[in-house]
Amino acid sequence: MFGITGFGVHVPRLRLDRRALLDQHGWSHPGLKALAKGQRSFADWDEDSVTMAVAAARGALNGRSVTAVTLASTSLPFADRQNAGIVAAALGLGEGVATLDATGSLRAGTSALLVALRGRTAGLVVAAESRRTKPASPQEAKYGDAAAAFTLGAGDVLAEFLGGVSLSVDFVDHYRASDAAHDYGWEDRWVRDEGWLAIVPRAARSALEEAGVAAADVAHFILPPGQPRIAATAAERLGIPPAAVRDGLDTRIGDSGAAHAPLMLAHALEQAKAGDLILAVGFGQGADALVFRATGHPWQGAGGEGGIEAALAGGRVESGYGRFAALTGSVERDEGMRAELDLQTPLTVLYRKRDMLLGLVGGRCAACGTRQFPKARVCVNPDCNAWDAQEDVRLADDPARVVTWTADHLTYCPSPPAHYGLIQFEAGGRLLAGYADVEPGDLSVGAPLRMVFRVKDHDPRRNFRRYFWKAAPVRGGGL
Repeated sequence: MFGITGFGVHVPRLRLDRRALLDQHGWSHPGLKALAKGQRSFADWDEDSVTMAVAAARGALNGRSVTAVTLASTSLPFADRQNAGIVAAALGLGEGVATLDATGSLRAGTSALLVALRGRTAGLVVAAESRRTKPASPQEAKYGDAAAAFTLGAGDVLAEFLGGVSLSVDFVDHYRASDAAHDYGWEDRWVRDEGWLAIVPRAARSALEEAGVAAADVAHFILPPGQPRIAATAAERLGIPPAAVRDGLDTRIGDSGAAHAPLMLAHALEQAKAGDLILAVGFGQGADALVFRATGHPWQGAGGEGGIEAALAGGRVESGYGRFAALTGSVERDEGMRAELDLQTPLTVLYRKRDMLLGLVGGRCAACGTRQFPKARVCVNPDCNAWDAQEDVRLADDPARVVTWTADHLTYCPSPPAHYGLIQFEAGGRLLAGYADVEPGDLSVGAPLRMVFRVKDHDPRRNFRRYFWKAAPVRGGGL
């Protein structure tokens, strides 16, 4: 039996009340009224598809070993640097793991999953998306940012893979050129009739036939919310019971592109009962269809990341447009002279200290057991001071607590104030760290923390992002 052995999801804490879009743009685009329902998620200034992928993957791995990592996204921060390699390094998977970026289509997530399942690869497949949109566009209301990850293997699987197919059809419902920032979409009705409702049923029927199961027996039908009621219409044409159509999550998260079908699949696995049949479809220049049977094997997330419901319960809703527009880059703002810093990254230093910077690897003294960060030749314990006795120790998964904290309104921060302070790892070791996802009242001496992988800063002159670990408050459910 081969299939999905674990899963994890990440939804940014920031959510925009879509009524703010209507309030901002309704004078010129009254049609936004039809889209001004619910919320959409959006990444904070220090989040992108790589950091969200790491967060989702930590929940999926939960101690499991993998031989390959695939990152699927159409919004990768680097066009010529392997983004999956950053994810693997942040997860501490070692240099022996194979890494690959999958991109170029909104079905990149399901395609990557299907390839790994067919190849029976004991790997990690992650899909993450954080797409840019034009102000007042329908996409600004429809899109959302999120990530989902799956570990694959044999044995005690959560869902057995029964079969799947992939159709490649150059149906251009939308596109984005390699040098463009925003998508260009075509007419909705044509896309619905000639695209979704013509291609999706073909792929789904073929997958069900390969799996040897009937459409009427499907308990969970997954199709991203690319069009209103598209999933219900497709289910009717396929003969899938109406009750099997999954919540598209579009009113709570938005459409998260290449990550959305995987995100819905994770949601289904969170709720499926033993024996339930799951049909998941990804659409984009063709379609992928994958069929699973849930086993009822218990699932437990890790790394502070829970399932979809826990992620949705932990959000902060923004009712105004300004913060959303600034953090998503929809508007260019004057950030003041304090932002005029030269943040060039010496790539030689980044390479030499990659384990420390990406994996948060410190040192543990073999002589006395004292842990420290960063790793050094001399033990910091004054009663030891052993030379060259440091062993590698990964701190990213260790719980910590606040020792000191500061909310700094003078230091430049894209979303002020800048929060930072000294933290103490419960198993030993201290670190002067930035704080992430902080709300008023979150920080106090002794408050519990968890480490999160985030963007440290961005060098606009050379368009380079630096990553490091920050400390985030532990709230209910670990979020």
